[in-house]
Amino acid sequence: MSKWKFTKGLHDLGNGCWGYLVPDGSWGWSNAGIITDGEANLLVDTLFDLKCTKEMLDDMRANVPGADDIGILVNTHADGDHTFGNQLVKGARIIGTEGTVADFNRFDPKMLDEVNRNPAKFGAAGEFMAECFKPFDFSGIELTPPTETFKDKMTIMVGDKRVELIEVGPAHSLGDALIYVPEDKVLYTGDILFSAGTPIAWYGPVVRWINVCNMVLDMDVEVIVAGHGPISTKDDVRKMRDYLMDVTEMARPLYEQGVDFLDAAYKIDLGDYKDWTDAERVIVTIQTLYDDFEAADERPVRVPIPYFEMMKNMRDHMGKPRVHDEWCKAHDH
Repeated sequence: MSKWKFTKGLHDLGNGCWGYLVPDGSWGWSNAGIITDGEANLLVDTLFDLKCTKEMLDDMRANVPGADDIGILVNTHADGDHTFGNQLVKGARIIGTEGTVADFNRFDPKMLDEVNRNPAKFGAAGEFMAECFKPFDFSGIELTPPTETFKDKMTIMVGDKRVELIEVGPAHSLGDALIYVPEDKVLYTGDILFSAGTPIAWYGPVVRWINVCNMVLDMDVEVIVAGHGPISTKDDVRKMRDYLMDVTEMARPLYEQGVDFLDAAYKIDLGDYKDWTDAERVIVTIQTLYDDFEAADERPVRVPIPYFEMMKNMRDHMGKPRVHDEWCKAHDH
């Protein structure tokens, strides 16, 4: 039984490290964090819209000593649910990997705003995207990418506290990074870890993601703030790594038999994994695995939108409720 409760808001990890969680960790409900020492601080990620990010920053300023004025923001990767609030800390140094900056324009808040307002325009994919992103307001967002980049590793002093930025992408995304606080044995993973939910490999190679999980398992870490889900430990990393390994193992023979990736997603036996939140994401991961197996000189660049229609169909096939069902019931008028 974890000593941490999966509740919305700040969680004091001790010694100036904090996690900020947004249950239930499904589509768009992401986590962030802050590391402080005296007046110095480093914010890990922002949230999916300005309202959510402002609420988080207000909570931090009210409750975290030294969080009044954000000095440094590190984005773990470029996905909007970790970056769309960046403009609210514009005065800070904003740091990310080169891959994160290269990937930054992939999700356009104006397009997502249009999807929420007029999903039918985007067909069946738009209907499911609007379901996934219904709790969020994408108006007024100005993309605010990192202005400083790093490769491999970068060390930052937050007061007297050493914080290590470690480039580990491409894996989940093009530019994944870990934020590690060695003296406190705390790690912020971004979407390298989905805890208590199904990971999604938009980029791959998946074997690289598995290797990053193994690297984390070898690190001197006790507390992990995942990109989505509850405060975690190495057990959660191990579970997610095993999922990626199992799906790889099941997909390979189907690829070799010439089975289409979408058919393969329905053919494999997910076992207990089908009970994980957002199990339909396996479709995207299998497409990425097929690209891995193909080992072409250049990986195809795939547009995310069409996969939402495929995922919606699989979700319905699995008999899952609508995304954010409880939130929707509370907010339906």
